[in-house]
Amino acid sequence: MAKITYIEHNGTPHEIDVKPGMTVMEGARDNGVPGIDADCGGACACSTCHVYVAAEWIDRLPAKDPMEEDMLDFAYQPDPARSRLTCQLKVTQELDGLVVHLPERQI
Repeated sequence: MAKITYIEHNGTPHEIDVKPGMTVMEGARDNGVPGIDADCGGACACSTCHVYVAAEWIDRLPAKDPMEEDMLDFAYQPDPARSRLTCQLKVTQELDGLVVHLPERQI
């Protein structure tokens, strides 16, 4: 398991053990983390699983593919450096300790 910390916009943290092979979005959705809507179910067809990755993790994640880059254009207040779609982040043991911050809202 990899421990992922999801921090709501109001500062409330949710530390979740997520099974490798799942996505960061599935970990949030399956554990009722508020603020991850995941309307498309993980198909990278919306931006409702948008988060801001903690600065110390930016360079430790795989690069964004073109489809994720395009969908982030529809996210609420995207940050070019820190914004990611959690449906595109596969959990591995290397992500143990990942911290993501949820935006004020999803659109």
